[in-house]
Amino acid sequence: MPKYYEDKEEDNRACAGIREDFKACLLQHDCVVKEGKMPSECLKEGHCRALQTSFFECKRSMLDTRARFRGRKGY
Repeated sequence: MPKYYEDKEEDNRACAGIREDFKACLLQHDCVVKEGKMPSECLKEGHCRALQTSFFECKRSMLDTRARFRGRKGY
């Protein structure tokens, strides 16, 4: 589930919750923090794969015409 903060600005973009969690996962991962690698390098190594897949599915559902009836995937 997304992490909500009281003093945070409201993000009304599509897939905002998954985007926030995906970003936090990458930036707080040991690959970035301890090893000093770029987040893009950590993605290629397979870190935060579940959130990456969820974010992709959410963005893809925006282009799906059936989403008008089913709603967007994700949170």
